[in-house]
Amino acid sequence: MIRRPAVAGAFYERDPAALRRRIEWCFNHELGPGGLPVRGSARNMKGVIAPHAGYMYSGPVAAHAYHELVSDGIPETFVIICPNHTGMGSGVSLMQRGAWETPLGVVDIDSELAEAIVRESGIIDIDGTAHLGEHSCEVHVPFIQYFTDKFRIVPITMWMQDQETATDVGHAVAAAIERTERDAVVIASTDFTHYSPADVAGSIDSRIIERITEMDDTGMYGVITELNATMCGYGPVAASITASRMLGASECRLLKYATSGDITGDQSSVVGYASLVLRG
Repeated sequence: MIRRPAVAGAFYERDPAALRRRIEWCFNHELGPGGLPVRGSARNMKGVIAPHAGYMYSGPVAAHAYHELVSDGIPETFVIICPNHTGMGSGVSLMQRGAWETPLGVVDIDSELAEAIVRESGIIDIDGTAHLGEHSCEVHVPFIQYFTDKFRIVPITMWMQDQETATDVGHAVAAAIERTERDAVVIASTDFTHYSPADVAGSIDSRIIERITEMDDTGMYGVITELNATMCGYGPVAASITASRMLGASECRLLKYATSGDITGDQSSVVGYASLVLRG
């Protein structure tokens, strides 16, 4: 099965040449990292947290995570954990076989690693329907394809995002990576505060990000509950913290935070975006 792109022409350009220009714009934008990275080979990165809005809004922030990742060295597999915005499929859904298509080409699913993750988990179901219309995994793939076509993915989407579920997912991902001896990086897909004034969003998000940089998933859940935060991918973030810690990560660093208002100029109702990396 080839999973066709659901948001090409909406979240990012459908034409391959225009999409490549857009990705270059993300890296070169004043909010971006200031240029394309030089590909490295000495990687100690375990996880990445990056936003998933339309490229014109969150792309320059996401580019910071991918600049760091490419500079560190691109692994053979990415486990991309995202929230479920559509409500389709089961509570935690993994696509086990086939490939994903974007305007930049086709990427195979790492079936062996996917099967190992399901075996290690008590909660992840094999269910491709959850991924058919979901944008929050898809938008990360062209960023990687811009630099290479030699990688595979394991897409996981979480409708259930409670801490117990996230811990199970994170443990399963890390245990499967170790069991299969994969060279893999975990990508957590999330945006932060939704549709609040910029000063409110910044205040809320800074407290959440403080807990994330401490790799304190329990504290993150506490802040989200306390502030009634509207962060959409807290489960994937918690799962990535758990997995990255098990894989040897000892630090999490914020690369960039900005909001949609920094792009549009409208500070009255913004969405927050952040890029972070977890390293050994």
